[in-house]
Amino acid sequence: MSKAFTKESDAGDDDDDLGALPPIPAGSKNYITPRGYQRLRDELFALIDTERPQIVEIVHWAASNGDRSENGDYLYGKKRLREIDRRIRFLTKRLEIAEVVDPAVHAGSEQVFFGATVTYVEDDGMERSVTIMGIDEANSAQGEVSWISPVARALLKARVGDEVALQTPGGVRLLEVLDVSYPEAKS
Repeated sequence: MSKAFTKESDAGDDDDDLGALPPIPAGSKNYITPRGYQRLRDELFALIDTERPQIVEIVHWAASNGDRSENGDYLYGKKRLREIDRRIRFLTKRLEIAEVVDPAVHAGSEQVFFGATVTYVEDDGMERSVTIMGIDEANSAQGEVSWISPVARALLKARVGDEVALQTPGGVRLLEVLDVSYPEAKS
C-alpha cells in the first residue's frame, strides 16, 4: 500500500517530543535556578488562566457558526488548543521534577558550580563568558549554557586558574578559567 494513502499520526502530540529541549540525563535531576523556575511557573499560569480560556471562547464561538469543516477559526483554534495543552503538560511535568538550586549560595567562591558565570580563554586566545543554567532555561543567545552541555561539563568543579580539556568534534580544546562569579543573594 502506498504511503500516500496512510494516515499520518500527529507526531507533535507526543509529550516527550516537545520543543527542542534535550532530555534530562537518566538518573539526573532537573536543576533550575529560582528565576528560571518562576519564569516557567508564570508561563504555565498564563497559559492556564489567560490564553487557554481565550482560545476556548473563540472555538466555542466558531463552532456555533455551523459547518466546522471549512471554518478557519474553529480549525486553527482547535490546533492552538492542542498546542497549549501539550505545553501545559510539558511544563507541569518539568516543574514537578525541578530541583531549584540557588547559585547565590556559592557567591565569593572561585570554583565552578551550577549557576556560575565563567569567563575562560580558549587555546586560540578567544575569550568567552558563559552562565551555567538549567536545561529548561538556558538561552545560548544570552551566553547561557545548559549544565549538561559539553562546555559546562568540562568547566564544572574547575577553579580560577585551572585548565580543562573540552572534547569537540575538531579535537580537544584547552580552556583556562579566568573568572568565576555568582549572583548576589537577595535579601
